[in-house]
Amino acid sequence: MKFSCGTRFAFLVLFLIAAQSVAVYAGSFHKDVQIHWGDGRGKVRDRDGKLLSLSLDKSSGSGFQSNQEFLYGKAEVQMKLVAGNSAGTVTTFYLKAPGTMWDEIDFEFLGNISGHPYTLHTNVYTQGSGDKEQQFHLWFDPTRNFHTYCITWNPQRIIFTVDGIPIREFKNSESIGVPFPKNQPMRLYASLWEAEHWATRGGLEKTDWSKAPFTAFYRNYNVEGCVWANGKSSCPANSPWFTQTLDQRGIDKMKWAQSKYMVYNYCTDTKRFPKGVPKVCT
Repeated sequence: MKFSCGTRFAFLVLFLIAAQSVAVYAGSFHKDVQIHWGDGRGKVRDRDGKLLSLSLDKSSGSGFQSNQEFLYGKAEVQMKLVAGNSAGTVTTFYLKAPGTMWDEIDFEFLGNISGHPYTLHTNVYTQGSGDKEQQFHLWFDPTRNFHTYCITWNPQRIIFTVDGIPIREFKNSESIGVPFPKNQPMRLYASLWEAEHWATRGGLEKTDWSKAPFTAFYRNYNVEGCVWANGKSSCPANSPWFTQTLDQRGIDKMKWAQSKYMVYNYCTDTKRFPKGVPKVCT
């Protein structure tokens, strides 16, 4: 993907946000997903299937999953997160394979007490092993308006973007012995659930159930991918995302996001990895 660059970065951000708002989305919550848990707490809110809400109360959270599995793809949605005191809540959008040696690619939004920022938690699991976390505080309030979150997964890399701005790239480093998710088809999932034992300040801030139900909104869901069926995948012809890379402008924007807004990077956590950071970091 090529990222346009204006003379000033502020203009770039406004341009990218505007471009996202007029993009054409083909997905429908009615036809593309099923609300697979929550006992009515997940709801499609409009006739066209463009808007869906997930809710959490003390009894249960809720979630949806894609009807199809994919082996590579570009998954995109706009989200508006739980407002106010969201401590202990986790709102997600992710890809995951089944089984005990699963692959997974995560966007997880960790709630916080009122006035404090959400933490955007990203991770990549391969063959059941994660431990590749990067976390961010975003440059906007994700509860006030909808913003676009996208995972691009192709044979060479995984790119996480927010409003069209890349925040993380996980490259295929199999050449140095680092597993990469490439063999297991994954389904798209989203959920709103309670994790007060760890989600907010390591579990120090508990969920205030007097504020329940907590509700997050999803709209303009779209996945373009290699659909898995009958033991093989079928990819759309000439899809740009299948060979997508970051050009220098994209790399510069990712460096900007990481230098300004990253709050945790497993690659610099020497206490956690006293014998040396993982190979993929070197």
